[in-house]
Amino acid sequence: MIDPFIQFGMIILVVLGVSVIMKILKQPLIIGYILSGILSGPFFLNLIAENDTINVFSEMGISFLLFIVGLHLSPKVIKEVGAVSLTTGLGQIIFTSLIGYFLGNLLGFPPLTSIYVAIALTFSSTIIIMKLLSDKDALEKLYGKISIGFLLVQDLIAIMIMVVISSLSSGSGDKLYGTILGGLFLLAILIPISSFVLPKLSDFFANSQEFLFIFAISWGFGLSLIFLYIGLSIEVGALIAGIMLSLSPYSREISSKLKPLRDFFIISFFIILGSRLAFGDITHLIVPAVIFSLFILIGNPIIVMALMGLLKYSKKTGFMAGLTVAQISEFSLILIALGVKTGSLPNEILSFVTIIGLITIAGSTYLIIYSDFIFNKISWLLAIFERRKIKEKNVLYKKYDCILLGYNRIGYSIIKVFSKMTKNFLVVDYDPKIVKQLQQRGINVAYGDVDELEFLESLRIDKAAIIVSTIPDKETNQLLLNFLRRSKSKAIAVLTGRQISDAFDLYNLGAHYVILPHFLGGEYASKLIEAAKNNKNKYAQVKRKELKNLEERLRHGHEHPRIEKNLKYSTRGA
Repeated sequence: MIDPFIQFGMIILVVLGVSVIMKILKQPLIIGYILSGILSGPFFLNLIAENDTINVFSEMGISFLLFIVGLHLSPKVIKEVGAVSLTTGLGQIIFTSLIGYFLGNLLGFPPLTSIYVAIALTFSSTIIIMKLLSDKDALEKLYGKISIGFLLVQDLIAIMIMVVISSLSSGSGDKLYGTILGGLFLLAILIPISSFVLPKLSDFFANSQEFLFIFAISWGFGLSLIFLYIGLSIEVGALIAGIMLSLSPYSREISSKLKPLRDFFIISFFIILGSRLAFGDITHLIVPAVIFSLFILIGNPIIVMALMGLLKYSKKTGFMAGLTVAQISEFSLILIALGVKTGSLPNEILSFVTIIGLITIAGSTYLIIYSDFIFNKISWLLAIFERRKIKEKNVLYKKYDCILLGYNRIGYSIIKVFSKMTKNFLVVDYDPKIVKQLQQRGINVAYGDVDELEFLESLRIDKAAIIVSTIPDKETNQLLLNFLRRSKSKAIAVLTGRQISDAFDLYNLGAHYVILPHFLGGEYASKLIEAAKNNKNKYAQVKRKELKNLEERLRHGHEHPRIEKNLKYSTRGA
């Protein structure tokens, strides 16, 4: 028998090797974890022995995963994303589950199995999509916000479904109703506690980072045990514990402190999931797995595009949002695992859905990475999903002297300069809150996404004298420069970059100036020192001016993003 420490070390080395391959292939590491589990399982290296310790480890993995997911599922978010996310989220779940159920029946699955599989296929991975959208700088774009909104709707529905399924293990119908009522009663107590008591307690615990860490872990385990006691699962308890704690003003700090545990247990859970794939028992399910995968990769995006078309969004916004549901979620796998645990499903169905997960996660990743290229190739086919009156195209057709693309901390300063130069300037942003704020200040503002050529044309952006883009995405700025060149525009283009290499690329394409925010502070300070030297009066003058500027920015809600990696240097301790 292999020593457990050596056994675990060998598994980690397998994970490392497979993860390197996934990184090269630009795939989410979750696929690498599952493949590592397959390699470490009984069909290949046989490094994972079947014992009670591994089963407990797996349950701990699910619980920690759900606890961390819950921390990012603040109930306040649903209120912010609006009707489109709720309508699209519910509509996609209904249509996907109905089609999935009938597809399951056609493929010969029993009715109960078809229900489980159909429901599992409705959920998309919030974790994976947030990572991919973040990599594309799309979290704040219109389709990104809508996507995250309806993914959160999916997650909340998944919570409710898991509550019911975990209760099925309790036996009789009366006991099931009692368990649900007990859960609702517990939630009725926890909601006011999380809204009014937890924020104050968090202030006390946040005096020490270690204390905050212990508090978060204790809260998660404590609620899990309470939910287990009333007849629900520890997984449901962990998820709800995370949601309740998400209302705390320190939820970001807690999430950061727990990140290593999250990463570790995500690895552990999916490794064990992969090791339990029973290849010998599911060869007859390969064709159904491919059919269901094609339905998820193609059918789900079509459902979302149709719904968003009815809500009068453009074909591009619908297409981009639709691709975010072209895979199944970790919730899908956990849901099927719970079904197996309660005895409602055979173990082979977990392997079946895991294969669908591997195919759809891999496929959707490439679809999202190359979404702009794919859209340009098939946009003419997507016209059927677009209505005549489009919400994003409600823009002014006036010619402006100056145009600012993206209002943020840099854009705030640019507006002050534009105001001195001319009253005829326009601000473009895709955040509804910012648009509303600027409108209240009497500033000309248009709501839309500058990634669309039609939108740029409708703004008559090529007729402006000065164009400033505070959007740091290089591809967006390259699109803008190419559009200006084709339009033979004489506009001054001032753009923003992240890296020095971005600046060189944008200058080569015709940018007149590239803002590199990370270098501006040092440049300004050096010029101040050179001009003032050791004259304290000059520093005092600059200081008074700067304090006035900072106070004004605070009134507008400006603040530099806090870096979670180094929490002990937060503003509270500064």
